Amino acid sequence: MRTTNHLIGLLNFITFLLSVPILGGGIWLSTRANNTDCMTFLQWPLIVIGVAIMIVSLAGFAGACYRNTLLMYLYLWVMFFIIVLLIGFVIFAYVVTDKGSGRIVPGRTYEDYYLPDYSGWLKDRVASDSYWRKISSCVRDSGACRKSGRVVGGFPEPAEMYYLRKLSPIESGCCKPPSECGFSYVNETTWNPVSSGLVVSNRDCLRWSNDQEQLCYNCNSCKAGVLASLRKSWRKVSVINIVVLVILVIAYVVAYAAFRNNKRMDNDEPYGETRMEKARPSWIKF
Repeated sequence: MRTTNHLIGLLNFITFLLSVPILGGGIWLSTRANNTDCMTFLQWPLIVIGVAIMIVSLAGFAGACYRNTLLMYLYLWVMFFIIVLLIGFVIFAYVVTDKGSGRIVPGRTYEDYYLPDYSGWLKDRVASDSYWRKISSCVRDSGACRKSGRVVGGFPEPAEMYYLRKLSPIESGCCKPPSECGFSYVNETTWNPVSSGLVVSNRDCLRWSNDQEQLCYNCNSCKAGVLASLRKSWRKVSVINIVVLVILVIAYVVAYAAFRNNKRMDNDEPYGETRMEKARPSWIKF
């Protein structure tokens, strides 16, 4: 019994330490939301779960070490709901970021991004006009396009070097026109149309502007770039969440055993003796 309580105390100390990466993941998403991804509401469930795990782990640690049955009882219920919430968050994160990826462009290292490649709730929210105005303003204010500029020998980076760059989804979708438009490269954020008789159906070719305050911020490719950036961020955080979830489930199972031991000790039941044996003692012992 003492060993079990010590084990649950150790596991809760570990889960307390593991709540730090969850909380850190939420803070990291918040930082990216302010600087790059621009989706400011998605990180809060993760931050709340991280703080809750911290508090509950401390309660479970105290309940196990001091053999406080009430704390252990509350710990089991609250931890159960936290595990359910974390499972729901992981499933939600994978579902809303399930589809969509960049398309390979011949002769380019970077990829192009297209809004029809994405689907579901997250796409509808990002693509909505009312919400996109806030996101595009955030992307513009983040300076991602301005920071993408490079100078070689006092001149803008030549096209041959630019085509070999691995651009971020935001840089590819918002800071340049889609490659199929056939625009000629001047610098990272200045592209001129070429009168070659090429006909394309992509409306983003008409939305592109060399005005540094416009660029492709109103393009569907920019919306797709934001979605691709979100997908990468959420997948990284989800890996951490799954590892922590497995450990939380193990801690919960051991905590339940510790809780039963505490109740047995409170009832003065020796280990392995049941209530029936106490109520009806037998002279014959096997």
